[in-house]
Amino acid sequence: MSAFEVRLASSAADLRAAQRLRYEVFVEELGGQGPLVDHAARLERDRFDPFFDHLLLIDRERDRVVGVYRLMGEAQAARAGGFYSEGEYDLTALRRSGRRLLELGRSCLHRDYRGGAGMHQLWSALADHVAREGIEVLFGVASFPGTDAQALAAPLSLLHQRHLAPEALRPRARPSGFQSMDLVPEDGLDRRAAMLAVPSLIKAYLRLGGTVGEGAFLDRAFNCTDVCLVLDTANLSARQARFYGGAPG
Repeated sequence: MSAFEVRLASSAADLRAAQRLRYEVFVEELGGQGPLVDHAARLERDRFDPFFDHLLLIDRERDRVVGVYRLMGEAQAARAGGFYSEGEYDLTALRRSGRRLLELGRSCLHRDYRGGAGMHQLWSALADHVAREGIEVLFGVASFPGTDAQALAAPLSLLHQRHLAPEALRPRARPSGFQSMDLVPEDGLDRRAAMLAVPSLIKAYLRLGGTVGEGAFLDRAFNCTDVCLVLDTANLSARQARFYGGAPG
């Protein structure tokens, strides 16, 4: 039997467990804040939580939630008044594409489970959900720690120059937090060093053929610099699909 169980949250207690893990990661580790963060109960939450599905990674032996992913389809977004990412990015291109969309967000693992089998289990369950729902495009914001764009100039420039989404699927950061990602000339960029500075989750999406939107978004409330990742499942190679866990390609 696997050491992990992966399932969707089905109760208020499940949701609170997810929010408690998010508090540990996004508030305690990364210094994030928000109007609905409950410091007394140690819960990281926002107004979108009731509209998302919450995919949970559970350590069976310890009976604790050690990983989470939020999933929002188009019907859920309509009920919520829009996708979470629309607070930071103009998603007009995605919405006009006619493709079946799924927004991903708030992905995190407990510090003791990073770099192990847990993330693969979580992604395999996500792939099953994608296949079951006929999802064609995955998207969502992912973060670099901090809001000093100059400190992040090399990795942001690499993403812009080598991994920009096709125009037909390209979100654009909103003016309120827009930060150009084209900061270092390509001929002056140490690509290897720049890629080493890209967070592991973003690198994983790039290996699957993921791309990024136009511009980063400086999220000062969460003390991070966000990029909008876009993954067209039609572009997954056979090797990448196996890595992803069986997503259609």
